Amino acid sequence: MDAQKRLTLAGYIVISVGLFGHAGDQEVWDGMDEGTLSKTKEMLDDMHKRKIDMADEIYVINVGGYIGDSTRSEIQYAEEHGKPVRYYQNIRK
Repeated sequence: MDAQKRLTLAGYIVISVGLFGHAGDQEVWDGMDEGTLSKTKEMLDDMHKRKIDMADEIYVINVGGYIGDSTRSEIQYAEEHGKPVRYYQNIRK
């Protein structure tokens, strides 16, 4: 959220993810059966790629050195579509 605020105040239009599945939005997945979970993740992956289509570049916030499979897929998608990829890294020790 800090990066979104900083980028917005710098004059950028920020299109962000709708939820943070690995960092605070665990309740979204609680109680989902495997089929629903799989369809929801697929829908979110597709939605994120549509957001990349609208973007001039993507900004990967890599806190703690972790980039998961979905984010890795989105980085590859952006690169394949000629979108610059910038990174913010905050490595926790």
